[in-house]
Amino acid sequence: MTLLGEYVLPRGEPVWTSVLVEALALAGVEEKSARQSLARTAAEGWLVSERDGRRVRWSLTDPGRTLLTEGAQRIYQFGSGQPGWDGRWLVVLVSVPEARRDLRHRLRTRLSWAGFGSPEAGVWISPHTSREPEALEVLAGLGLAAGAMSFTACYGAVGRQAAMVARAWDLTALARLYQEFTSQFAALDPGPGDGVLHAQTMLVHGWRRFPFLDPQLPAELLPPDWSGASAAGLFHDRHARWRPGAQRRWDLLLSSHGGQ
Repeated sequence: MTLLGEYVLPRGEPVWTSVLVEALALAGVEEKSARQSLARTAAEGWLVSERDGRRVRWSLTDPGRTLLTEGAQRIYQFGSGQPGWDGRWLVVLVSVPEARRDLRHRLRTRLSWAGFGSPEAGVWISPHTSREPEALEVLAGLGLAAGAMSFTACYGAVGRQAAMVARAWDLTALARLYQEFTSQFAALDPGPGDGVLHAQTMLVHGWRRFPFLDPQLPAELLPPDWSGASAAGLFHDRHARWRPGAQRRWDLLLSSHGGQ
């Protein structure tokens, strides 16, 4: 999906199997696994194949193009700026019976992806009050909207806001992931050709998980030395620096396999 979003989507043209197989080989993916991945991606409705003699080329479906376009926007914009915060919290109360463990898991997964944290069972919070429609969509999709409640509020005088944040999100684990990302790419100086293509691909592949892991808390709620800020700066700098060389190498790869 990283290759499709970074190189195939912007060109809007079909791509031969051999191009994708060769590009995936740079990341250590064997040909058999690469072909299986293409088949699975097609089975999920993101790609469609077209045979030309003995060769096969792949095009993004409309849902695949939409998915990657939205994903690219989220990945490339993530960490590029932090809006101000008015101190208000969005609070969602939703109860799921213990016996419905599968439903509880789906609720946790989807609200977590939307940036919500849970300091207590049945309580979900976000400093982004604009995400209420997204929360409602999640609840409605799981059949939980009728019994749920939501409201906005400022933190009161009981307890400490920092303690609530620490219970809702594991910022220590997230900071460690950011530090690992920075360590992997800060000193990397890829050569031209395959080197920069591989570096750019792995950079985007490593970064794309953070929009789903990081709730993008306001600066007031983060440690003063928050590693996410430096990691975001590194990503945007390296992506801009390596992009021209990586795109040139991809175009040469297309040419060497007979074009698109």
